[in-house]
Amino acid sequence: MTQSPMDAVWRELGGDSAQLQGVSTVVRANALEARLPVQEMARACVGGCALAAAELAARRTGRAGVPHVTVDDGAVATAFVSERHLLVDGRAPASFAPLSRFWRTADGWVRTHANYPHHRARLLTALDLADDSTVRDVAAALAERPAREVEETVYAAGGLAVAVRTPAEWAAHAQGRAVAARPLIERGLLDGAPARALAPLDVGSGPLLPAAGVRVLDLTRVIAGPVATRTLALLGADVLRVDAPRLPESADAHADTGFGKRSTTLDLAVDRRRFEELLATADVVVTGYRPGALDRFGLTPEALAERGRGLVVAQLSAWGAYGPWGGRRGFDSLVQAATGIAVTQGSAEDPGALPAQALDHGTGYLLAAAVLRALTERSEDGRGRLVRLALARTAAWLTDGIGQDTGGPAEPGTENRMTGLAHDSPDSRLSDRDSPIGHLRYALPPIAFTDGPTDWSRPPGPWGTDAPRWL
Repeated sequence: MTQSPMDAVWRELGGDSAQLQGVSTVVRANALEARLPVQEMARACVGGCALAAAELAARRTGRAGVPHVTVDDGAVATAFVSERHLLVDGRAPASFAPLSRFWRTADGWVRTHANYPHHRARLLTALDLADDSTVRDVAAALAERPAREVEETVYAAGGLAVAVRTPAEWAAHAQGRAVAARPLIERGLLDGAPARALAPLDVGSGPLLPAAGVRVLDLTRVIAGPVATRTLALLGADVLRVDAPRLPESADAHADTGFGKRSTTLDLAVDRRRFEELLATADVVVTGYRPGALDRFGLTPEALAERGRGLVVAQLSAWGAYGPWGGRRGFDSLVQAATGIAVTQGSAEDPGALPAQALDHGTGYLLAAAVLRALTERSEDGRGRLVRLALARTAAWLTDGIGQDTGGPAEPGTENRMTGLAHDSPDSRLSDRDSPIGHLRYALPPIAFTDGPTDWSRPPGPWGTDAPRWL
């Protein structure tokens, strides 16, 4: 019998299959509808993360038996579009910038990403256009050029554009082959001094926070990485996001993914001593920059392992840290375009997009799950761990590796499936609260396990305004 997506995720995480008996699923129709099994992928990513959280909680409380988690498609679907539900003082967040879109070319389509000013400037430079060029100007310039020529020209200028490919074209591409040859979740051991032991957790004194006392250094941006660290913050970790002071950031993106965290800025070339002090007592370092971008600061996994006791290093990239595109920047929308998802969701003549930035959100929950499982394994042997994920590998899993889950009888390893329910209004899965950046309406977290938290302990604050220290 075909293995379910949830079983596959838990196996990739190295979990004990017996624990899957504790997973209850509420299957709802019309949640994240798409031509690809996005709903099934999202359910498995969140379910795997919730089970990893419950497992770590059981380890730290000494509870015996199978942990119990609930995965509700409604909560998952709402969380996967959390950026669309966010309101700040009643204002909806900004969406894609005008130059971030699909464009017709002389022989097909390209997808660009120009939400940040420097990416917009590099795109226009690559096309020999003025800074004040309009959508019409860009469309005219691209209409005269082949898609793959645009891809390479914009990349060479430091911008972001990819040719829209069919699934077969991506499968034949060298990067597509490199990605497909890797596991969904890469896991390995790191040498170094043994980790400090985490204190046992008290039961009955509030929500059960399996990551309480864990210090997480968050070097991520945009969606996938911040979703992972936002989830670790929900589970009790002290998450400190560190950004370069001159690197632009979207206030709306930070508001959506900043729940539970603190945010500071450090210039690693100038404030290196303070950064090293943070590293010295960190438990987890999560990076989301393109592969190699942080190596010059001594932030390779091996160098980090030498400085941190039993450090868990979690790395996220768009295309993977290997293959001809291993050093390229990327975003969910670009990965959808390059890997054939845009053609599958639409057509070669009219490419489309998934109902959510599902590669970002799904990979974010998988990354958090991998960190939680690494902490559980570390509690057994004290050794550091390395985990790696890539949006393009999650895309390969979505397009090739997930069987359609119709909500039929539960497969071996899963249980308690409620079906026949509709995905109704998300209002019951939204909340509101005041914050230092204004009154917020936001999506509640989809992670649910026995005695676990149902909301973040703190709202987001202004970007970069917290002190660079641990609590």
